Amino acid sequence: MGETSSDLALARGGDHDAFTRLITPLRRELHAHCYRLLGSTHDADDALQDALIRAWRALAGFEGRSSLRTWLYTLCTRTSLDLADGRNRRALPMDLGPASDHVALDGNAPLPEATWLTAYPDAPPARITGTTPLDPAVRYEQREAVELAFIAALQHLPGTQRSALILFDVLGYPATDIAAIMDTTVTAVNSSLARARKLLARHLPDRTQQQTLRHLGDQKARHLATTFATALEQGDTDTLISLLTADITWSMPPLPAWYQGRDRVLDFAVQVPITRCPSWQHRPTTANAQPAVAFYLGQSPTATHLPWSITVFTLRGDRISGIVSFLTPEDFPRFGLPTDLPPITDSPQSFSSTNPPWIDT
Repeated sequence: MGETSSDLALARGGDHDAFTRLITPLRRELHAHCYRLLGSTHDADDALQDALIRAWRALAGFEGRSSLRTWLYTLCTRTSLDLADGRNRRALPMDLGPASDHVALDGNAPLPEATWLTAYPDAPPARITGTTPLDPAVRYEQREAVELAFIAALQHLPGTQRSALILFDVLGYPATDIAAIMDTTVTAVNSSLARARKLLARHLPDRTQQQTLRHLGDQKARHLATTFATALEQGDTDTLISLLTADITWSMPPLPAWYQGRDRVLDFAVQVPITRCPSWQHRPTTANAQPAVAFYLGQSPTATHLPWSITVFTLRGDRISGIVSFLTPEDFPRFGLPTDLPPITDSPQSFSSTNPPWIDT
């Protein structure tokens, strides 16, 4: 505490190194907060950078009436709302149009970058300490608060409702603090919370992925993801059929086409690898606190394989009910993934000893 106070005094005096020491422990949770508000890692980068620039410029006037953390959350919230103002909400392809009735190999032009959600590397947020535990009926567990379904549902809320719900239900701020953060009244905050929860309930599934993962077990969840990836690489349709629910969906942002139902998804899974993807490799990972794999494509098994997608799985029971392949190879470094893989003949794959970060070891 004394060291933090010392760094705060130094930072107020213009010591940039002291300011860096102050914000570094909070950077990941602040970035996750911006991501929830904006639905995009890239927008979260911009919002956090702008908020920290504001913090640096205004730090000399910080009077300590709230904690530094709360002050930074205030700046991040307001900066994110400013950035989102006037923009269309970010979404997944299934939020933007009906499922495709045929495999779209051509004429499937990407959506503008500002349209679609992006995947998020797992970075569990910290709850605000010293607050009263929230009612289990309205509290979202930390990992649930970055699940794809939750992030997508949040985008249906107006900015003020989204902010109030995240600050209260996810981070545990009391309504009085939220009113100060959002420069409004406690009555307005409570009203926003009530409306937000009602609207959010229409878009959220009955069961969260964390509930499913706790019931299924981490090992089985990882097995489902890697078994799917291996079956896709090998063209093993029988195994794919055994893994998928009847109402499975598969989307590939930023492409607008998406597929629903086991038959249509299998059509896509068979046609695309054969016609467009000569050789595949994958590595296990996680995104949005869900099991995922990173797919790499090569022109042949003897060629270097380059990033193709971060593919995130939604599970129901012991089957895969949703697949979202984020076609964002530029994001692989965010997930600690290599930017290419050597030819398969030079480096045989072995996944049995690799644990993704959502597996506790």
